Amino acid sequence: MAVMEYFITLIKMPSIDSNRESFFSATNPMPDFPADLSPVKEKLHQLRDELLQVEQSGNEAAKTVELDQSAVGRLSRMDALQSQAMAKESQQRRMIQKQRIDSALQRIESGDFGTCVTCEEDIHPKRLAVDPTTLLCLDCAKKREG
Repeated sequence: MAVMEYFITLIKMPSIDSNRESFFSATNPMPDFPADLSPVKEKLHQLRDELLQVEQSGNEAAKTVELDQSAVGRLSRMDALQSQAMAKESQQRRMIQKQRIDSALQRIESGDFGTCVTCEEDIHPKRLAVDPTTLLCLDCAKKREG
């Protein structure tokens, strides 16, 4: 089964409650993730390329704001400082997402993709379909959120 067909099948499945054992059974087994992960790798590379493109355009907005009072009014400077702070935060989020993508690509290469880093159980394929960079299964993510 191709990865896209697999994701479509997962999307059509009913939602999973917190008790995995009650949802999955012999008559309704947890689906296996496709062995060929090249479409997932391609999607991750595409996401990384998009982040790099956005990063290039966002670097201009994060540059230092000129504080010359004769050139710009006080409200304009405040607006520029706020825009700069938002641009820097966006830049930080892009960097974290890029690291998550690189980590997911490394896990694919090492054969650890789809395994929770906390409990070492399989991450549900539906969760990976939504976010292929996720490191935690749903149970461990809920525990972490507290």
